[in-house]
Amino acid sequence: MKRVGVIGLGDMGSGLAKNLVQAGFATSGFDLSEQRMRAFAEMGGQPAEHCAQVGENADVVFVMVMNGAQVTEVVFGEQGLVSTLAPGSVLILTATIKPAEARELAHKLENTGIALIDSPVSGGFPGAQSGTLTMMAAGAAEVLDDCRAAMEAVSKTIHRVGDSPGMGQTVKACLQSLIGSIFSATFEASVLAAKAGVEGQVLFDVFSTSGAGCGITNTALEHIVDRRFADTGSHIATMYKDLTIALDMARELGVPLFTASTAMQLFQAGKTRHPEGDNWVVTRVLEEIVGSRLNR
Repeated sequence: MKRVGVIGLGDMGSGLAKNLVQAGFATSGFDLSEQRMRAFAEMGGQPAEHCAQVGENADVVFVMVMNGAQVTEVVFGEQGLVSTLAPGSVLILTATIKPAEARELAHKLENTGIALIDSPVSGGFPGAQSGTLTMMAAGAAEVLDDCRAAMEAVSKTIHRVGDSPGMGQTVKACLQSLIGSIFSATFEASVLAAKAGVEGQVLFDVFSTSGAGCGITNTALEHIVDRRFADTGSHIATMYKDLTIALDMARELGVPLFTASTAMQLFQAGKTRHPEGDNWVVTRVLEEIVGSRLNR
């Protein structure tokens, strides 16, 4: 069984680590947060002092950080993974970054003997913690085959979306343009209902059993009617970042994204007004405008 590592032990990375440990993988990990490192040790992980130490003790390393700059640092920094990973090892990029950044990462790894699987994920905090994420994996077929057991430990569904890094991130950007738009439409509908005097439970019951009912809509509306706008594992900064990636890609390709652009502005308002909130906190901005709020 391969030795694995996880860089980034936050809401998502901690779920990867937990499920890898439970699947029997010797799992080393690193995070800048001492609290997260203690939690990692308590679940049976092997804490490392820095990224390079993870590389010394792993054949496959999942990288689950926030953005492209952080990916570059953990891979190529002073104590980065590339300094200790052996030829034949594999990086699995589960972070969501720009497609161009994933391609650049692959270019920098050429001639190192280290393979790259570009595989952002979907499923959020619940999916990460339960090991039911959807992976959008791009990489050489033989590398994907070799890492299948480790990927299956954290994922319910693995889609092979291409053979070159950047394709995973491209598919994820398309997906996030849709998810962000559905979120925003749900936020607006909840405020419309509140202003019209509809009870939150009624709206949830109807939405969840209608054609509009889906995991995205149901989760968002449930958090809204229960007034849970923080600490749900879906910080607004993540979706905000993902929407910027989608819109940047659309601009490069000359594709108009009218709905996703509006979603981006709503998330901008939410992030500016409530920077520590989760996705659903955008609703509070709209509620403040109209003077009504939806309750259970």
